[in-house]
Amino acid sequence: MRSNPFTSSFSKRISTFFLLALPLVLAAAAAGCSTVPLKQAGTLSSYSNLGPPKGKLQKSRSYVDGARLAPTKTVAIAPTTFAFRAATRIKSPADRTMVANALDRALCISLSDKYQLVSSGQPADLTIRSVVTDIVPTNKAMAGVSAVVTVGTGFVLPVGVPRLPAGLGGLAVEAEAVDSGGVQRAAIVWSRGANSLQNTPRVSEVGDAYSLASKFSSEFSRMLIKGREPKGLDISLPSGQRMKSWLGGKPKYAACDAFGRSPGLIGAVAAKYGAPPQWTEKKAKPAATY
Repeated sequence: MRSNPFTSSFSKRISTFFLLALPLVLAAAAAGCSTVPLKQAGTLSSYSNLGPPKGKLQKSRSYVDGARLAPTKTVAIAPTTFAFRAATRIKSPADRTMVANALDRALCISLSDKYQLVSSGQPADLTIRSVVTDIVPTNKAMAGVSAVVTVGTGFVLPVGVPRLPAGLGGLAVEAEAVDSGGVQRAAIVWSRGANSLQNTPRVSEVGDAYSLASKFSSEFSRMLIKGREPKGLDISLPSGQRMKSWLGGKPKYAACDAFGRSPGLIGAVAAKYGAPPQWTEKKAKPAATY
């Protein structure tokens, strides 16, 4: 079949335009990010052990007693709750529960590499309590536009144009790990805003908070497993049990099923096209409270 000269010429002009404009778009995207202040919300049993603030894109203050964590064998994860400020920003209880479960599921799967996970309320050497202290809602309209632009330009350019630097969401979390005697052995105050280059736009008020929840869990679980503050990016290969769980399979420990299973490859494809996480998130047993 012969190609249409007009269509071919138009396609080339569009490609040329985007190639010329791409540096400007990339520069704008790099500068675009949501900002979530790092501040105490009063949900930890103690703040006195926390170190100084660190980070720019991802901010945190943390504390870990590696020596006292060393003997730990069993861990329980109390369902994440929402501080009043964060709860009022997200009206839908289902959306709040989804973010909470995403955070707890990621923690449970990661910690399963080293510890035996038991159900919340069961005797454990260590219990983790997390509280979402603030959320910057994602602008659904802007996320939709960004998704269309990113996916659309991917058909005419080698790579899609990054997300538009507007309407970005964010998340702030405080968490601590206490031993069987109620003594704090690790704690973190953490916040991060979405940015145009690293966070895929999803048409949901909690689209960014949902993806950032796993970022928080990765940071906190690394600290607990290593017994010290993690430095730099984690470039280690994921374990077999993590891969299985991330693909939506049965987790290593049944306790993790309380937070639902990962959407797997279907979720990854849906995210690429900007679909709300609500479309593919699998329901879990508990509900987030506040």
